[in-house]
Amino acid sequence: MNSKHSVLSLIGERVQTARPCAAIPMNTSPSSADSRSGLAAVIGAFLIWGVLPLYLRLLQSVPVLQIMSHRLVWCCLFVSLWLAACGRLGGVRAALATPATRWRLAASATMISVNWLVYVWSVNNGHIVEASLGYFINPLVNVLFGVLLLSERLSRVQWGAVGLATVGVAWLTWHAGAPPWISLALALSFGAYGLIRKTVAVEAVDGLAAETLLIAPIGAAYLIWTQFDGSGAFGHAGGLIDLWLVVSGVVTALPLALFAYGARRIAYSTVGVCQYIGPTLQLLIGVVLFHEPFGTARAFGFALIWLALAIYAGEGLLRARRERSRT
Repeated sequence: MNSKHSVLSLIGERVQTARPCAAIPMNTSPSSADSRSGLAAVIGAFLIWGVLPLYLRLLQSVPVLQIMSHRLVWCCLFVSLWLAACGRLGGVRAALATPATRWRLAASATMISVNWLVYVWSVNNGHIVEASLGYFINPLVNVLFGVLLLSERLSRVQWGAVGLATVGVAWLTWHAGAPPWISLALALSFGAYGLIRKTVAVEAVDGLAAETLLIAPIGAAYLIWTQFDGSGAFGHAGGLIDLWLVVSGVVTALPLALFAYGARRIAYSTVGVCQYIGPTLQLLIGVVLFHEPFGTARAFGFALIWLALAIYAGEGLLRARRERSRT
């Protein structure tokens, strides 16, 4: 694969420009203290994403569209206030001032909204295991996007990993009698989100603020309508539910800020390994805490996909090590 345009570098290019409020300048040889804090931040981000089902289950009594709308509105407010405190709203204004950038951010906002909506629905309707599968196969979907849309080239080992994952998805489809639509919807929507954001020269948190500013008015209008309609949960389902809905803004924005901070301070290959913390925790929560089915047949399909990911990640680590040794 051309390392300049690899899928791992796609992730790296997106987070490399992210500058949290207290970010330090990027350097090629960070100190051990920076590396430790960066690793802690990245792990913290994936831990939050991993236990997100526990938070969403607290809102199970709230309709999915209302949860989604609150998440958009409060995230927009929280991120905008945070950027204002850091004196960085100029980046958001600059992004939205350019028509081409604005349209691309609107498209990425649509994709991440679809992803959030499917995820919230799946968690609150007993499909946490299938949702976790979506984030396990997402890296391989990114690989396919790279091949089909970015003219990337894969080695034989990488093609073998993709083929093995395809067999795993096919096995799960045959066993269930239908494709794993939740998993595919999550993987494809998040993959498309990343692909669109790759084409937009906007920093991570600034981009999130711009995206939510574009789409939050729709969520706010829907919430206002539910309040007049009498079906709105906010203010009528108890103070604790109201608090959890407000916290959705922090739950959405905080892991992204941690990820943007940490990914600039550690190797991207390390980030790639850490990303499996999230879906692994989600899988364990679904099976152990909420007793979702995970029989032998399903485990076999997951095992094929995990093996494919291990092969692909291992090949990537060896390639990165060889490149470092040459330099």
